[in-house]
Amino acid sequence: MTEEGRRFAADFARLASDIVNPLFAVSGGPDSMAMLTLAHEALPPGFTVASIDHRLRPEAVEESAMVAAHCASLGIPHATLAPSEPITGASIQAQARTTRYALLTDHARTIGAGALVTGHHADDQAETFLMRAARGSGLAGLAGVRARTEIHGVTVIRPLLDWRRAELRAIVRRAEVPFFDDPSNHDDRHDRTRFRRLLGENEWLGTPNLARAAAALAETDTDVRAMVEWIWTERAKVGGGEVKLAVEKLPREILRRLARRAIGTVRTEAGIVAPEWTEAANIEKLLDSLMAGKRTTQAGIIASVRGDVWRFREAPPRRVPTSAPA
Repeated sequence: MTEEGRRFAADFARLASDIVNPLFAVSGGPDSMAMLTLAHEALPPGFTVASIDHRLRPEAVEESAMVAAHCASLGIPHATLAPSEPITGASIQAQARTTRYALLTDHARTIGAGALVTGHHADDQAETFLMRAARGSGLAGLAGVRARTEIHGVTVIRPLLDWRRAELRAIVRRAEVPFFDDPSNHDDRHDRTRFRRLLGENEWLGTPNLARAAAALAETDTDVRAMVEWIWTERAKVGGGEVKLAVEKLPREILRRLARRAIGTVRTEAGIVAPEWTEAANIEKLLDSLMAGKRTTQAGIIASVRGDVWRFREAPPRRVPTSAPA
């Protein structure tokens, strides 16, 4: 086994020692084809591969076929997945990402894969860190791409987060493995492309250091999540369509996460689907009001204060004004 193969085997084992029958997401680009090359060298048989045809570019059919043919030459099972409905509207890249993970995690469950493995690397991590910093993201956002996480109930593994883009490209070139370059990676209409160019033209920014900073923040975020879980167990009372939180002497970041969880819990129990809600929603005005002892509403939930307890429940329907009789 090559030195790179041993390195990959160690990185994979560190994250996935409990995983069997992993599913590798391989797009056909140099990064994912390098991951496939390393996996074929370093891992025992039993893993499978899937590619996504987003149906956004006609070339995607040939690209998926290229991956399928290469997998066939290696004796690795492969599937090409495609959305049933076209991806349209604004923010195509974000929608494509959502669709991609939905297809991959659904396929992983269907075939009984122990985890989904993606080819995100250190350069991706640094780009994500800068993009989110520019948007004013908090701790969870700056933590970037997680080495191990869960999406749609499926474990997701990223064993290449300590690898650079250049060394991955060198692997496929030396092995004479086919790959293609996605033209969207050079399209300045996309935020990621501009940040990729910024990093490439300013080596002093230190891509490895930015990636390490994101990893350190991810570790901190994991610890904070564990604390929030414990505090929720100790201080949250859920029932009767409401959540009551004892908030005495808790810092704002913990309050922020507890409030988001409370809102999400009540919305789920009440079956509220509109207005839209995500765990990344900005709730700073809600926190300001509650910390000042004022009642407030957000995402269909009314939150009120009594002493050191915050109460969250479904907001009553708005009164529709009636017209005066003629």
